[in-house]
Amino acid sequence: MSKKTISKKGLSSEQRKELLSLLKTRFEKNMNRHKGLDWADVQTRLEANAEKLWSLNEMETTGGEPDVVGYDKKTGEYIFYDCSAESPKGRRSLCYDDEALEERKEAKPDGSAIDMAATMGIEILTEEEYRGLQELGKFDLKTSSWVLTPANIRKLGGAVFCDRRYDTVFLYHNGAISYYAARGFRGSLKV
Repeated sequence: MSKKTISKKGLSSEQRKELLSLLKTRFEKNMNRHKGLDWADVQTRLEANAEKLWSLNEMETTGGEPDVVGYDKKTGEYIFYDCSAESPKGRRSLCYDDEALEERKEAKPDGSAIDMAATMGIEILTEEEYRGLQELGKFDLKTSSWVLTPANIRKLGGAVFCDRRYDTVFLYHNGAISYYAARGFRGSLKV
């Protein structure tokens, strides 16, 4: 798997202002996702981390609707997840990783979930994180999302994804080279 590093990308002051306003509005509309947290503290942290703000903007522009879902007391970081109702539209039709992309001989997708996440400066959700997100609402009722695949499964050519059907969160498997118009990935970012 190749991991791309994030170049020093920034946002204009107008873009930062618009993004912070949007994130604040989403934060205030969805207090159930982050009980006991204060927006002013989150904003201070965001303003001090331009590269992370750039990553949040990438999450937003690809349809992820990022929002705060927690706070890591050990590191002092706020945790953001993609909270769009369905798997982010700008991150669908991707195979699992670059190794799978290379294996595919015909009808290659435009990229892979793991590589796109790395380029955006975010982490793909684990199964545990995905299940935690589902406790905050009902997500992926019509779509599905790749989740971080255990190495032993990936070594054998597989990858795993989740969705929510019948008011239950399911974990499934597929070949890592597969891709579907209704499958994307959700990311996380610590700021």
